[in-house]
Amino acid sequence: METNWRLVHYNLNERGEIMKNNKTKTMTLVGMLCAIAYVVMVIGRIPIVLFLKYEPKDVIITIGGFLLGPIYAFIISTIVSFIEMFSVSDTGIIGCIMNIISSCSFACTAAVIYKKRHNVKGAIIGLLSGFGIMVIIMLMWNYYITPIYMGYPREAIAKMLLPAFLPFNLIKGGINAAVTFLLYRPVVNTLCKAGLIDSAQQLKTENISKRRGATLIGSLILASCVFGILVLQGII
Repeated sequence: METNWRLVHYNLNERGEIMKNNKTKTMTLVGMLCAIAYVVMVIGRIPIVLFLKYEPKDVIITIGGFLLGPIYAFIISTIVSFIEMFSVSDTGIIGCIMNIISSCSFACTAAVIYKKRHNVKGAIIGLLSGFGIMVIIMLMWNYYITPIYMGYPREAIAKMLLPAFLPFNLIKGGINAAVTFLLYRPVVNTLCKAGLIDSAQQLKTENISKRRGATLIGSLILASCVFGILVLQGII
């Protein structure tokens, strides 16, 4: 009995250490993703149309959601948005809420679907679904909320929905979907080598970006978005 009790006690301790190590890795990974998302947000802003600028932080947030689940996509988005509000943003709490809603509508939607269908098809469906939902939600936000905090008449904002806000959100969602799909597997491989995720997670991504057709589609979407930016900027 005493030997069995010691064996059980040892197994419980071992499980506890594994859980503790996993929590530590998760916290480290979340912190790292938050830092990267903030940095790319600050240095990677690309003017698209009018005052609207693309920020690549949603790519990092979505990768975090694919790795850790939709709850962590929400956590990373919230942390980065709050830091942005107190550092580089001039839109205050309204802008912070807008950033969280925009990021989560894309990243959390994609992560939920990918969690249920952990393969290349699930990744594509998740990214496209997040793309569509983000565009719809942000158009509604622009129509109902933007006039309040920017002081513009709603009629003026309504006239900007199709020529400005819609193409901006289409380009933003397309870039986020394409870049996330193309970068996810290389990021997973790098994190596995760094010991921040286990090899099981790496094996789950073997099909992601492995199919040439899907990779080609992602590349074409990205190229189309870049072309759209050049057109809106009047370069082409």
